[in-house]
Amino acid sequence: MYKLVIPGELPDLNQIIKVSKIHYGAYSKLKKDNTDKVTWIAKKLPKMKRIDLDITWYCKNKRKDKDNIASGIKFLLDGLVKAGVIKNDGWREVNSFSHNFKVDKDNPRVEIEIKEV
Repeated sequence: MYKLVIPGELPDLNQIIKVSKIHYGAYSKLKKDNTDKVTWIAKKLPKMKRIDLDITWYCKNKRKDKDNIASGIKFLLDGLVKAGVIKNDGWREVNSFSHNFKVDKDNPRVEIEIKEV
């Protein structure tokens, strides 16, 4: 089992929608910046064929809905692909994932436990 810690919060669905309405280029930058953030942290992991993910979202507070927060999985999976950890983020490579939510006002982050299956 491997563990990644992504500091801070990833954009939630409401932020993604808001930025995409401004301009496509703004969304592209948001996606690239957050995918790259995950990519650089994930580069230390070995290549894996098929994975399970257990994701814990540590939020500053409870103001955001859990479904909005969990949309950040897009950046996590795309970052794992870009880092070469998994070949793709399709059904063959991603077996399952679970989401857990906690509050840590002083240290918001995303912790991902990755298990090859």
